[in-house]
Amino acid sequence: MQNIPTNFTPSPAKAELPLDLTGPHITASASAAHRLYQALCEMIVGGLVKPGEPLPPSRTLAKQTGFRRNAVVTAYERLIADGFARATVGSGTFVAARIPARSAEPKKTMAVVEAPRQGALSLGCTHIDERAVQRFRAIVGRRMRAFGAEHLHYGDPRGSRELRVAIADHLLSARGLRCDSDQIMLTSGTLHTLRIVLGTILKAKDQVWCEDPGYPIARRTIAQCGYRTVPIPVDPHGLHVAKGRAAAPSARAAYVTPSHQFPLGVQMSMPRRLELLDWAKQAGAFVFEDDYDSEFRYDGAPLMSLAGIDHLQRVIYMGTFAKTLFPGLRIGYCALPERLIADVTAARAALDRFPGTLMEGAVADMLNSGAFAANLKRVRKLYREARDALAQTLETASDGALSVPVPSQGLHLVARFDPSVAPAVAAEAKRAAGVEGWLLADTYARARPLPGFVLGFSGHAVPQLVASAGRLARESRAALRARGQSARRA
Repeated sequence: MQNIPTNFTPSPAKAELPLDLTGPHITASASAAHRLYQALCEMIVGGLVKPGEPLPPSRTLAKQTGFRRNAVVTAYERLIADGFARATVGSGTFVAARIPARSAEPKKTMAVVEAPRQGALSLGCTHIDERAVQRFRAIVGRRMRAFGAEHLHYGDPRGSRELRVAIADHLLSARGLRCDSDQIMLTSGTLHTLRIVLGTILKAKDQVWCEDPGYPIARRTIAQCGYRTVPIPVDPHGLHVAKGRAAAPSARAAYVTPSHQFPLGVQMSMPRRLELLDWAKQAGAFVFEDDYDSEFRYDGAPLMSLAGIDHLQRVIYMGTFAKTLFPGLRIGYCALPERLIADVTAARAALDRFPGTLMEGAVADMLNSGAFAANLKRVRKLYREARDALAQTLETASDGALSVPVPSQGLHLVARFDPSVAPAVAAEAKRAAGVEGWLLADTYARARPLPGFVLGFSGHAVPQLVASAGRLARESRAALRARGQSARRA
């Protein structure tokens, strides 16, 4: 008779095993044999029976569990095959002498993901007119009823030609940017575009100019991709190119918001634009133009896009429908120089194959039917009213403590204290007022931050904006008084 390889004498088999046939370790829809196997494994690994201990005869276990004997035999055979048990002819089935030890239950790490705040003065909120919502619903319904084979196959890494053609037409009429639909690539947004294109044209540790102050989320994305961000000061004419040349002459790219600089709202002057393009050409670098709110112009005609001036030679133009329609679409786009099309398309195919197709046709219909332009016209009027109400409330309620230049474009404004005021005053006032928005200081990387706030006015009801702005202005005055400073600007 074969001996069980153990250092101790097996104890008599238990009349009944402590089996749990209903716990989370059991697959409810599995066969009886598989469920019994799972219960036996859980019992053995959990230490409820000892190594070398005999298991009940198959007839006994069948009687205990109510399973057929052949289910018990099958479960025992699998235990033996997997090394949890051993059978000895004439003696029965025993728990193996060595079994896997149950590892300590790992502590569950809870990912704390804070939802974006949507209260008055928060940035990134949008309003879509009810007529546009109804139109979009009708378009989506019609598209779904005509569900085509194009959704059943892998598509073009750049996205559907239909929407790319519509975007190219829109860019020509709205931004003076002439490009072929083959130069358009659809993405899930600006940050997605940055990851794809930067990964194509740059090497690890390459330098990228970033505006200072600037959009901190884009700056973090560039850094997380493994590139070195170089903060370049912004003055009333936009990014200071000469200081960029001095700080990082070998930079391979620049990220800019030339039409409405984030957060200060200045427009890059034409001489500065030409200077930036000259640098890119001489350095063999590329410029990422984030034209994030160009559609929301309230006074006068906007300057031509940087990509339009450059004729898409050294500029990658980036846009999105997050503000002009709604963020849930997750549809952005970029216009690429011809020399980059092949490489960027290949990178996109390797990264995430191709963009989703279901909403592309609906967005194309919105653009081609005029519904998109009509929605922009209506919400632009609402946003102008919201902007004016916010600026007036801040100026009046702060009794001159805050300077609020009224932007001619965009979806946010900046309210500033006198430069001599410590940035901590703004933080104290914002915390006491319990309002949303950003601190202006949080948009700086290296330059001395100006004290103030970056406040959104799009997608908010005017009464809410006025109430929140009033609280912020009053707390700003209180924070100044607490530090012994005058509330009125010099």
